[in-house]
Amino acid sequence: MRRTPPPPVTVILDPEDDAAYVRTALAAHDPAVGRVTLHPAPGTAGEIYLAHDLLAALGKPPLLPGRFTPGTDPSWHAVTAWFCAIPITRLTVLRAHLLTHQRLERLLDLREATGLHLNLVCHRPRLPATLQRTLHVPHTITGGLHAARTNFGPPAEAPPAPSHRTANRWITLPALERFDSLDSSSHCIGTCTPPMIKWRHRPKPRPRTEATLQEITRRIQTRTAHPRLAATLAAAVFTAAAAHQLATARLEDYDEQAATLALHDPARTVDDCATHPVPACMARLELTQGRRMLAQPDDYQNLMSFAEDTRLRPPQPPSSQRVTTDVDWWWRERQEIEQLDAMLARDRGRSPRWSPR
Repeated sequence: MRRTPPPPVTVILDPEDDAAYVRTALAAHDPAVGRVTLHPAPGTAGEIYLAHDLLAALGKPPLLPGRFTPGTDPSWHAVTAWFCAIPITRLTVLRAHLLTHQRLERLLDLREATGLHLNLVCHRPRLPATLQRTLHVPHTITGGLHAARTNFGPPAEAPPAPSHRTANRWITLPALERFDSLDSSSHCIGTCTPPMIKWRHRPKPRPRTEATLQEITRRIQTRTAHPRLAATLAAAVFTAAAAHQLATARLEDYDEQAATLALHDPARTVDDCATHPVPACMARLELTQGRRMLAQPDDYQNLMSFAEDTRLRPPQPPSSQRVTTDVDWWWRERQEIEQLDAMLARDRGRSPRWSPR
C-alpha cells in the first residue's frame, strides 16, 4: 500500500477532441515501467466493467476464479492489488468526461490506495458537471498537447515478444514437487517464530537463469487476474513448500524489513515450521493482522488449474513410466512411499523371529 500522499489529479482538456491526444496517451502505455493508459470500453457504465477494463489494460484475463476476502468487491480488490504489486505509478484515463460519478469515485479510491498520479483527459473545452461535483481532491487543470505529453509520459518501448516455442513449453521446477500436498493447513497456536529453513529433508531449490525467472514471472502475471493465486504459486517457486504449508501464512508471518516469510508445519509432515527468504519481487498487500495471505484449501482446484495453465510443473516420470499425458504431481511422493515401503520390508526381514514356548 502507498506510503506517501498521492500527487494532485491532473485534468487535461482537449477542446477539439484531437486524435493526437489519444494516440499520444496510448503510446505511453507501459505497465512494465508503471504507466497505464485506459480507454474505457464504449457503451458501458457500470463500475465492474471499468475494473475489467483496468485488468485488461494490465494484460490480465477477464475471469477471476477463486475466493476473495468477504465483504470486498472481487474485481476492484484485484485491480488495487495488481496496481500496488506491479506497481503502477501513473494512470491516464481517456474519455473522462463520459465517466459517471460512481466510476470517478472508484478511480479516486484507487488513487488514494495506491498513491498513483491520475490523469483525466476530457475531450471537451470545459469540465462536465459530474466531474466538477466529484473532483473533491487536490487537482490541476491544463491543456495543450505538449502539457498532455509531459503528463502521459514518453512513448513505450516495445518489449521483445517471447517465441512461440518458449512461451508454450513446459518449465520443470523441482520446487513444485510437493506443491500438490494438502495434508493439513493448521497454523501454530500462539506465537511461533521458526528458524531459517535448513533443507534437511529435501534439496534447496537450485538457482534459475535470469531469462527463466523472467519467463516464470511473465506467466504468473499474465495467466490470472486473481492476486492470491498468483502470490501462492510465486511463493511455491521460491520456498518449495507444500500447499498446506503455504496456506498457513498470515500477515504476522511476513517480515517486510527482513524480507522473510514463515510457513508452519505443526504436524511435521514436511519440514517443520521454517522461515524462508523472500525475493524482492514480492510485495505485501494485506494490512489486517490474522488474515491469511495465500490461497486456502477451498482454492485448491483453481490453484492447480492455474499452475497447469502457466505450464509450470514438477519433474515428471520417464516416458516409459508415464500412464497419462496429464501432469503427474505425485511422482516424487510415490517414489518416497515406495522407498519407505522397501526399507520397512528389509527391516522386517532382518528382525529376530520369536516363537512361543
